Amino acid sequence: MIPGVTSRRRFSDLSEQEILALAISSEEDDARIYRSYAEMLRAEYPDTAKIFDGMATEENEHRRRLIDLHQERFGDVIPLIRREHVAGYYARRPVWLMENLGIERIRAEAEAMERDAERFYLNAAKATTDAATRALLGDLAAAEAGHQGRAGELEEQHLDADARDSEERTAKRQFLLTWVQPGLAGLMDGSVSTLAPIFATAFATQDTWTTFLVGLAASVGAGISMGFTEAASDDGELSGRGSPIKRGFASGIMTTVGGLGHALPYLIPDFWTATIIAVIVVFVELWAIAWIQNRYMETPFFRAAFQVVLGGALVFAAGVLIGSG
Repeated sequence: MIPGVTSRRRFSDLSEQEILALAISSEEDDARIYRSYAEMLRAEYPDTAKIFDGMATEENEHRRRLIDLHQERFGDVIPLIRREHVAGYYARRPVWLMENLGIERIRAEAEAMERDAERFYLNAAKATTDAATRALLGDLAAAEAGHQGRAGELEEQHLDADARDSEERTAKRQFLLTWVQPGLAGLMDGSVSTLAPIFATAFATQDTWTTFLVGLAASVGAGISMGFTEAASDDGELSGRGSPIKRGFASGIMTTVGGLGHALPYLIPDFWTATIIAVIVVFVELWAIAWIQNRYMETPFFRAAFQVVLGGALVFAAGVLIGSG
């Protein structure tokens, strides 16, 4: 992938008709997600399911009002534009990922959905000049803000836990989106993708200095590429993921660190000593990635460990086999 090049449209380049079409498709998707949550929870939490049913009904009403406005201004043909067509537009987690994470996780996801939608409508209102359109988009932003409080009631009603402080949740979520997610992606890329070239060079040349130079080049190059790609892919305006510069630095630095971890041992002149230490470092890196996924991304530890360690082992083996061939 060439950094900075994407096939998706920028939000600032959308026409007012396309903004309305995007809002219509987004409301339809959110209504379907809320209906799915309601069905998932209906047997065990019937009251919560009713809340999600009501939220889905309101999303459908929003969609109807948007369609009426589109027909009035632009006619019956609504352009096909969805969230995946717009760079930086907020994404939705697949419903099947939420099935085994419990009511608290679903509640948090519903709050995040409404925050994302409110942010979109506020930005959409700024991008339109038609008074009626601005009024409707502003009303929908206010409605989505009201939904956030409604979603937040779920924990108090059904989890028997103390209410969380809203600002603390927002700060934690922003920290995850801005620093942890891009940093983790960079660490995984740097730790795994550089294994093959470093160990292939090591076993092909058995020259520790040459191996170190290759590892340094691969790590720095991957860090620059990942940093620019992360910063250019999403300006954070609609997704709420924060400053692209911060995310770019987090991704780029962690990518470089991940690669340098097993390149630095080759500053040791003795080949086998350097290689053994590098292998130990790789082992520590992969388990650290699994721990971070479990700690911050709520991925089950053993599943994360299996995926990361197995993937790293395959890349490592490929490098050794190629270098020894």
